[in-house]
Amino acid sequence: MMAARAVDSPMTPFAQATRGRLQAQVPLAGLTSWRVGGPADWLFQPADLDDLVAALRDHATHAPQMPVTFLGLGSNVLIRDGGLDGLVVHLSGVLNERRLLEGDRLLLGAGLACAQAARFGAREGLVGAEFLAGIPGTVGGALRMNAGAWGGEIWPLVEAVSTVDARGELHTRTPADYTIGYRSVHGPEAEWFTGCVLQLAAGDPDVGTRRIRELLRERSAKQPLGLPSCGSVFRNPEGDHAARLVEAAGLKGLRHGAAEISPKHANFITHDGSARAADIEWLLRHAQDEVQRQFGVHLEPEVRVLGRPGATHEASEGTA
Repeated sequence: MMAARAVDSPMTPFAQATRGRLQAQVPLAGLTSWRVGGPADWLFQPADLDDLVAALRDHATHAPQMPVTFLGLGSNVLIRDGGLDGLVVHLSGVLNERRLLEGDRLLLGAGLACAQAARFGAREGLVGAEFLAGIPGTVGGALRMNAGAWGGEIWPLVEAVSTVDARGELHTRTPADYTIGYRSVHGPEAEWFTGCVLQLAAGDPDVGTRRIRELLRERSAKQPLGLPSCGSVFRNPEGDHAARLVEAAGLKGLRHGAAEISPKHANFITHDGSARAADIEWLLRHAQDEVQRQFGVHLEPEVRVLGRPGATHEASEGTA
């Protein structure tokens, strides 16, 4: 990996060179599953955990006023067209360790794709994490939002997590350090997950692998996987389903610019590759408003909307 050059300006995130890659004004659309979004002021991909720790320590003394955002596979974020202020740390492809531990446990790096984690566990004869194959993000992203699918969630499996804080200090924490709910995790501020240990159960590798294939077939049949999306846009409200509410509000198939509430699954917003983040955000807010108006239910987004609005973008609204 190309080393970043040493920098001295207070407008840069680091004072010293890193072993990772540091770039300015990098478009983020290609790093998100929605394939939209403006540039990062600075994009940093660390070489490894030690490099990440050193870089954050440098940043804490050299540019502490500069915000830091961690990005994995970009599947649970909508980055606005104006891009992101400050430093974006890109972990996809980094911190991707996977290791079998004694006692039917897995050690997983935060940058590892959830699908890779599921397949690794199944191959090692451990069951309980097959649902991770249907989560289009990294382990770190799954930990941040208590991601789940098909009735499973990641945090009930967690024995311990490792984190790094804004000063570059490493921590080992347990679930007791967090308040965990449905698609919700609250814990120590200004810390980011670097990995976890999952407690699973012994099982038949063939059974686990078959289960993953069955789940992926079901996902493919029900979800619009061939188009850019973030996966599910809204959390399911208690006792109901977001997709049912959006469809009942008459919004399934609604277009705004090049973005569309999917005709296949109303809790997905997709596009043909030409949408802007503003188109997607308009549909997201419109769906919230209409479901609230018609049914008195507030839909809480699963996706995080980040960054600066872009230039005014006039998009025409179609009909369902």
